[in-house]
Amino acid sequence: MTETIHSPAPHGKQMLSEQVYAHLRDAIMGGRYAPGAALKPQDLAREQGVSLAVVREALVRVVGEGLADRLPNRGFAVPSFSDQRWQDITQARRTIEPVVLRLSIEHGDLDWESRVRAAHHRLVRTPTHAPEEGEHYSAAWAEAHRVFHRTLLEGCGNPVLLETFDRMWTASELARRWAAQRDPDRDAPTEHARLEEATLARDADTAAELLTRHLTTTGAALTTTPHDC
Repeated sequence: MTETIHSPAPHGKQMLSEQVYAHLRDAIMGGRYAPGAALKPQDLAREQGVSLAVVREALVRVVGEGLADRLPNRGFAVPSFSDQRWQDITQARRTIEPVVLRLSIEHGDLDWESRVRAAHHRLVRTPTHAPEEGEHYSAAWAEAHRVFHRTLLEGCGNPVLLETFDRMWTASELARRWAAQRDPDRDAPTEHARLEEATLARDADTAAELLTRHLTTTGAALTTTPHDC
């Protein structure tokens, strides 16, 4: 049963919009809306007990994060598996991130090495799933995963490149969760372990190759049917 949001608190519309946005983001990321499903403002306003203006503001935010599409004359919808954006993002990440990883390996210091090891340890020790969060990866694991990949690149010392990573990561988060569901036999822990090992060994060629393969596998899962995985 959907929890109803009651009357405005101190920040009024802004606070309500934030709550509806959080609800939508969690619902989409948690798989409560199927790929391609319509996000109907009127239904959401009724379910959440808020105005259409509040819902539309929240929807614009999830569209901006790549978690929904705004369709001309058709309202809002969750993106589909076949959306070309996922392959475009994968191509961009395969082009940029291995290069940044090479720079990180070249310039990263001992403190960076320690942070890479700590981020990987946190990733390994964080449960991938939480019963209360359904079948998708838990929010805690998703954050540990993000931190590990970002820490690998932080040795580059270039904030512009890291901001580019941040934007691409956010844009691809939904596809990453879908890919995991469509390729349940993938051994991601081993992929991460090998990536950490090559990075800390300062083996830039191997690390870049492993990262490229890691990103390619994620994108490929979205080009197959679930029965092919």
